[in-house]
Amino acid sequence: MRELFLLDGDDAEDSGWQERALCAQTDPEAFFPEKGGSTREAKKVCQTCDVRQECLESALLNDERFGIWGGLSERERRKLKKRAV
Repeated sequence: MRELFLLDGDDAEDSGWQERALCAQTDPEAFFPEKGGSTREAKKVCQTCDVRQECLESALLNDERFGIWGGLSERERRKLKKRAV
């Protein structure tokens, strides 16, 4: 999953969290389920991940539209963004 992050500039310096992410040690397909597929396994991994917050912030900053990032689905991230505005 580390390859999925495309950061540039100052953000690239902060990308060290990706190497500590539990998802980098598991099946990446769990984090990108088919439409209507279960997100349960990916979210379970995220619950115990030490860099969950950094992952979520990166997904929000980079407007990730697919997959589970920081324990949230794209729909959940969209709702979070709307509440923040």
